[in-house]
Amino acid sequence: MSRWFTWLTPAILLLLPWLVRDGSGMVQATVCSRWDRSVGLDDRGLSQEGEVMIGGLIPLHNLPPTPDLSFSQPPDLQSCVNFQEEPLRWAHALVFAVDEINRNPFLLPGVQLGYRILDSCSQHPWSLRGALALDPGAALCACEMIDSMTCPQISYQASCGCLSDRHEFPNFFRTIPSDVYQALSMARLTWLLGWTWVGAIAVDNDYGRLAIQVFLYLTLNFVFINSCSVYRKRNASTARVILVFLWYTDMEALLLELGRRNVTDRQFLASEAWSTSGHLLRNPALFNVAKGVVGVAIRSAPIPGFEAHLRSLHPSRRPGDVLLKELWETEFGCSPGAAHAHGTSLLPSPLPPTPSSLFTDTSQLRITYNVYLAVYAAAHALHSLLSCPQRDSPTWGGAYLLLRLNEFNLPGSMQCDRCPLEFWSNSHRTACVPRQLEFLSFNDVMGITLTTVAVCGAVATVAVFMFFVYHRHTPLVRANNSELSFLLLLSLKLCFLCSLVFIGRPSVWACRIRQAAFGVIFVLCLSCLLVKTIVVLAAFRSARPGAGQLMRWFGPGQQRGSVFFFTSVQVIICAVWLSVSPPLPYRDLGLKGSKVILECEVGSVVGFSLVLGYIGLLASLCLLLAFLARKLPDNFNEAKLITFSMLIFCAVWISFVPAYVSSPGKYADAVEIFAILASSFGLLLCIFAPKCYIILLRPERNTKKHMMSK
Repeated sequence: MSRWFTWLTPAILLLLPWLVRDGSGMVQATVCSRWDRSVGLDDRGLSQEGEVMIGGLIPLHNLPPTPDLSFSQPPDLQSCVNFQEEPLRWAHALVFAVDEINRNPFLLPGVQLGYRILDSCSQHPWSLRGALALDPGAALCACEMIDSMTCPQISYQASCGCLSDRHEFPNFFRTIPSDVYQALSMARLTWLLGWTWVGAIAVDNDYGRLAIQVFLYLTLNFVFINSCSVYRKRNASTARVILVFLWYTDMEALLLELGRRNVTDRQFLASEAWSTSGHLLRNPALFNVAKGVVGVAIRSAPIPGFEAHLRSLHPSRRPGDVLLKELWETEFGCSPGAAHAHGTSLLPSPLPPTPSSLFTDTSQLRITYNVYLAVYAAAHALHSLLSCPQRDSPTWGGAYLLLRLNEFNLPGSMQCDRCPLEFWSNSHRTACVPRQLEFLSFNDVMGITLTTVAVCGAVATVAVFMFFVYHRHTPLVRANNSELSFLLLLSLKLCFLCSLVFIGRPSVWACRIRQAAFGVIFVLCLSCLLVKTIVVLAAFRSARPGAGQLMRWFGPGQQRGSVFFFTSVQVIICAVWLSVSPPLPYRDLGLKGSKVILECEVGSVVGFSLVLGYIGLLASLCLLLAFLARKLPDNFNEAKLITFSMLIFCAVWISFVPAYVSSPGKYADAVEIFAILASSFGLLLCIFAPKCYIILLRPERNTKKHMMSK
């Protein structure tokens, strides 16, 4: 048997770019004639439409129908028989993974995955037909069959070592280890247990032959077994240890035959294909023959939420699912269709609550988890494909998939043309339409909410400013450095207003102004707080003997100069940043599918980091000095308020960095606006709310005597 038919087993998961096509425009009898006369095969599967389709070949049945030997009509493929519950669970692992990915806002955002799962019947003709049926191009013309196999394939069960040849199978990937590793494990196990005479039974294809070859090579060259004999007739062998590389259905037939012949004194060394088969474990007729089987197994891992998904399935909720109806017939011995035809009802009849069913048994998810991983591997590969900056390069290996995502064809045409970069094909793939622009707008709900909060913050700051101006001659306002307090309120109002620059369509000047204004205004605010804290420390230190000259260095002129100096450093950083590598508007055409994301690139990452770093330096220094001055004696020590406000400020901006980096598109701007507003409200409330409370509600504390008392 050729290697082509050997590796194209039911254990192939195909990742195919899929397009919704106009039947009248794509299939023309004058161009291609279809030889496949099979009827009903494509209906026995699972499917869901999407922008990108994942195709799956899974052995939902494992016995072919009885062939028609009358030769009275052209040969065709009929639906297979002997339904299998466990492979249906594999199929629903694919369905579950696709649903998870479609709900994930960070993996393939804006791209809807779909799936189409067909029955491979564990037979080569059905596998080959299913593989060609999953590729629209290959289904059209037989001459395209070779080219269709260039699409990426991810296997969840094909473990043959031959598939590791990257020259012969460059587009083949898998989530199951090669047979080389299990042959190595078996050879080491044979050596550890001291077995020196081992028989072997293997399926007559590449899976069995190559596994035996690797096992022989490893044992003869490394483990030093005296000899290893391969017997096709079990009764003719004197070996008591039997190495078996078979599919579990073939192994069941072998064990039943050995049981019929009362051969019960053999030790079996099992391959992964049958060592953990739930089907074999549930057959009591095999227990006497298969006592003490030792073998290798595929690793098992849990899938959160998968069991609940399986138990939620019911024919009433999926009336068109023929596989689910067949599962009900196997599990409960009844047909939902027949029940409704006789006027009876099977609803609601849930799946068994215990793991007695192979379909709902999630205690050992091995192949099922491989299918789950294969879907996520395809999704992450597609995500990287769509976000790659060099996706238009002709030498880029994955360009085929991207091109098929953004094609359109004219009615009656057999060729698809690529849309321009800022256009996308319509739902019928017949014309290019402009992509939808996405940015943080004043008109959407998020933009309106943030704008309202920012304006409310600015109005509140102005109200506090006017309130302090009105009470500027009171001891409380004068004792807390009224000049710096007014400057701090002015900078807080600018902080609220500068957040509005981040909303709206990005432009060259908007991108430059937003980050520079943010950096300079926040440094002005922190400079006022830092100087106020230094003045508090200096005032209490000057009260000590011999320190009377200390306040001369922190008079009103020096305070203004210090604020000017700290702010000037940030102005210089921003000026250099904007002159060398300024932020510019950027159009992201790849990540959101049919949308164009308008955003501002930071330009120089170093410049942006220096702006944030300098803000962090001033905030840390202010927090440290305020913390040291928090216990100085006074009835109203402003350092306590500054300490608490800086704790909130630092917490907000420490959490800002990872949130900003991980947020896509307009959500990154929303995160920065939220950080600006949260830290501004924190400073306004923590520093000025207690003072307003005393002035309005506790006027007895707003006296010079109370201020000077200890």
